[in-house]
Amino acid sequence: MDAFLISTGVVALAEIGDKTQLLAFILAAKFRKPIPIILGVLVSTIANHAFAGALGAWITSLVSPDTMRWVLGVSFIGMAIWTLIPDKFDESEARFARFGVFGTTVIAFFLAEMGDKTQVATVALAAQYHAFVPVVAGTTLGMMIANVPAVLLGDRIANKIPVRIVHAIAALIFAIIGVATLLGAGKSVGF
Repeated sequence: MDAFLISTGVVALAEIGDKTQLLAFILAAKFRKPIPIILGVLVSTIANHAFAGALGAWITSLVSPDTMRWVLGVSFIGMAIWTLIPDKFDESEARFARFGVFGTTVIAFFLAEMGDKTQVATVALAAQYHAFVPVVAGTTLGMMIANVPAVLLGDRIANKIPVRIVHAIAALIFAIIGVATLLGAGKSVGF
């Protein structure tokens, strides 16, 4: 349950102001069809985060528990720093209009998530908790918590969210997880 709840919370906070949330705003403004956009976000997130979760699970099979503890601890601290750096959105990430609203959303979100902080967080969380399904379900729910309001409310809420504060909270959570991991908190789950 911890893996699910932490994955959900961390990703929901980290996603506020992220380039994929900005992409959700743009797709909502461009197409004005929230249901296919929301479904596209869901499908692309499940695919992307399942890949990331599998990668995290695979990595743990290759590295000793002590080495993994250090890699994960430093990775979470790195995620804390990365979360504080504002994302830049490239309009070309929303250029797949010929595939329809759903197809455009799936392709654009999948590509935008490649190497993004929430994908990297999913890899690290899956490695940390050894819980593929709860982590992928949690990170997917976190993405939906952050992006569904962006699709439904668009510009009405974009300027009202204190992005810096939300990013600071997410960074603090990543830093706490990183320090706790370095101090051996993960030993109860196999480290």
